[in-house]
Amino acid sequence: MESIKFPRTMVGGRSLPRMIIGTNWLLGYSHTGAAADSLIRNLHDGARSVSDVFIPCLQSGVDAVMGPILGAPLLDDAIRMAEDTVGRGMIRIDTPTLNVDDTAAGRREAEEKIAACKKLGADFCLIHHSSAEQLVNKNLRAMPRLPDYLRMIRDHDMIPGLSAHMPELVLYADANEYDVETYIQIFNCMGFLMQVEIESVHRIIWSAKKPVMTIKPMAAGRCTPFVGITFNYSVLRDCDMVTVGCLTPQEAREDIEIGMAAIERRPPVLAGRSSPCKTAIIR
Repeated sequence: MESIKFPRTMVGGRSLPRMIIGTNWLLGYSHTGAAADSLIRNLHDGARSVSDVFIPCLQSGVDAVMGPILGAPLLDDAIRMAEDTVGRGMIRIDTPTLNVDDTAAGRREAEEKIAACKKLGADFCLIHHSSAEQLVNKNLRAMPRLPDYLRMIRDHDMIPGLSAHMPELVLYADANEYDVETYIQIFNCMGFLMQVEIESVHRIIWSAKKPVMTIKPMAAGRCTPFVGITFNYSVLRDCDMVTVGCLTPQEAREDIEIGMAAIERRPPVLAGRSSPCKTAIIR
């Protein structure tokens, strides 16, 4: 694992791996049900187990993590543990939820949260979709007041972006030349949680002026890592990224190998599955 150096791309002048560590399956957001949420939280009830997942990622050059880092002290502690163990820094892509009320108090609260992201070490600040989508005006094909928050992010020396679950955010940001360096966009082979069909989002990604960070490639466990990760890398641009969530260090190693194999156009080298009474053709 230590010899692998995952392929990289450039975002806002910063080098990023084309695989980004996702955090839903570390924080307890399974998208399947309360039982799965509980399983995750029971397994990752402290920073050490999360750090154990980060370590093989860092060792392979997958040195960027995306999530609500400001709101999850567990993540901050785990990142620092992994950095100390491997001796390499991790790039933090924070996705804060902001108060976007058009009031002095709302703007003050938003800037305080942005400042807190920077204080915690964020390199990228991507406004969470639940906040960004409140600014969308479909009639104007624009996002009034978005530049105010992007300016705050720049003022605090972070790279700005948008969590764009709504694909229109990519279109409007590009059309209005907002100061956005990257987008988070849901994209997977099953159309899970995507607001329009896969083909339309695929065209939007390919037309985007900036690199795109895709999320939920395995549709929250609804397809296998081989299918989900391979699909995304096969149809995305060389500048785009795939955000991959996993539960254990072993899963992290498998996902990294699948991603490398997809980019290199070769079969992944993986151990066979365990199942009862396998026939000779199944490995």
